[in-house]
Amino acid sequence: MEPPDTRVLLFPSQETPASTLPNEPVNSPLPNLTPRHQELIPTPCGPIKPWSELSPPVKIYFCVTIPSLLSIIGLTIENLLQQKDEDFTISLIQLIGVVFCIYYVSRGILQENRQELIVFVLSISLVMLRSVINFTVLPAIQKPKLLARFVLILLVGAFDVICAVILIQSESMMAFRVGGALESLQSQYFMLNLCFSMLTFDLQAQLCLCVLLLTTIREISVLHSVFLAAGILWAGLKISCGIVAILKELKPLAWIFLSQNLPEVAYLTYLLYTVIKEWGQGNSYALEAAVITCSCISVAIKSVLFWSLYHVYHSFGQGLRERMFSSYGRIDS
Repeated sequence: MEPPDTRVLLFPSQETPASTLPNEPVNSPLPNLTPRHQELIPTPCGPIKPWSELSPPVKIYFCVTIPSLLSIIGLTIENLLQQKDEDFTISLIQLIGVVFCIYYVSRGILQENRQELIVFVLSISLVMLRSVINFTVLPAIQKPKLLARFVLILLVGAFDVICAVILIQSESMMAFRVGGALESLQSQYFMLNLCFSMLTFDLQAQLCLCVLLLTTIREISVLHSVFLAAGILWAGLKISCGIVAILKELKPLAWIFLSQNLPEVAYLTYLLYTVIKEWGQGNSYALEAAVITCSCISVAIKSVLFWSLYHVYHSFGQGLRERMFSSYGRIDS
């Protein structure tokens, strides 16, 4: 006969949890893999961080950089009114670059986009280099008048570059916040950002190239001028088509965007042939070299753009768009 206290030990109905049985599931908490992006702000170019999330040093840097870029724009416009020929062309291209820099630094900070910050650093470095060259070749009598402006551009430019380099080296959490813990979605988000950056770089390169051609080609025909002016509108239409195709994940529109780039590649090839054929017929080689350099950069940008678009195209319908827009608002037509 079993002692009464043995039965109590073998069948503790209220002390032994039912989940310890081998055939029943264990009700343990699961890790939260949901993307932590409900606080982000939706924009047509992807989610960005709200102003409140930025650290005080980053806020100070942003508030100093934007006014400094606006001041450089003002100085560049003032120089445009006093220059002509090659200096006018270079100043106009610099003006386009500084305007794009405002977009680069804004998106680079609010979206933690490293490639935008890298291009921002390169653009500011070019502005500083041109200021050094211009100040060096000035007559001695004019240098005291422009010394304050020269020192200001160098100090502000150096501050912008150093702070941007620090931001580039800092850790980025946007891919995790948007894509969650899944590495595949984080990779898709990186490719999406890269594709957006290449679209912007391509637009800037095409605008600069059109400016170079319209202001440097000797005896340019009226038809060719109209063609180049229409190329600026074509660039805007093409970029809009690419953005909508990527955001809406529309494969037919992506093919249309790809076909829009093919005439540009053919024209760049023809342009390189023409410039090389007429090399040395003018008084200066600087602008011809700039046309060749800008054309090669444009071809390189398009190559990276096509490569990133290929990866983004194959990720359509795999859940990134839903993660980016469904939790905190969608951008619908």
